[in-house]
Amino acid sequence: MAFKEMVGQKVPNVTFHTRQDGEWVDVTTDELFDGKKVVLFSLPGAFTPTCSSMHLPRYNELYGEFKKLGVDDIICVSVNDTFVMNAWQDDQDCANITIIPDGNGEFTDAMGRLVDKEKLGFGKRSWRYSMLVDDGVIVKIFDEPQKDGDPFEVSDADTMIKYLNPKWADKPSVAVISKEGCPFCMKAKEALTARGVTYEELVLGRDITTTAVRAMTGHETVPQVFVGGKHIGGSEDLEKYLTSGECVL
Repeated sequence: MAFKEMVGQKVPNVTFHTRQDGEWVDVTTDELFDGKKVVLFSLPGAFTPTCSSMHLPRYNELYGEFKKLGVDDIICVSVNDTFVMNAWQDDQDCANITIIPDGNGEFTDAMGRLVDKEKLGFGKRSWRYSMLVDDGVIVKIFDEPQKDGDPFEVSDADTMIKYLNPKWADKPSVAVISKEGCPFCMKAKEALTARGVTYEELVLGRDITTTAVRAMTGHETVPQVFVGGKHIGGSEDLEKYLTSGECVL
């Protein structure tokens, strides 16, 4: 099938029915796109493997980099109801992404990207794609190639960010092992945030055990910071690293 040509056109005028804080809240495309530069990516379904392991997490991880390039919001759309999308958002811990349920497929259909997934028991779902929207006008669309399976080659966050800035280079991933209420952990996280560094936080007792921390670092104290696979250490070690010639952040 040939996808509908939408570049240069306004995004479809649709009202999304969302559930927020126990109340029904209607969100319009005007609210989402007018006067903003927005990156939107659409995927076949919440909780599905590629969507959960790669597509959504990477956009969430690179949110700060997109902001530096003038992007106001990153939106994820799927043909799922709002309860499913809300549960997925909680499961993914993706606070940087605006999750939008296209429960009836109206937006996806108007985009010309509603496809038949009945053989998988999915019914009608969205083809996987991403697009850049400026003040409601579609500037660029990356459609995944039409082939068997679930192709994931061009709608990823890295492709979009390199479209915005061809010279953009990825930075090493950063992880912080922390504990709730730990002032030294807060100091380390604040130092990273002040430098504009996006990091993943692993909370002791919830995401990781003391045994695992000891096995990985040789220490039982927190925070423990990792940069690009290298163990940096605690908050003082991080402070020294950030001002050293070895820092790659």
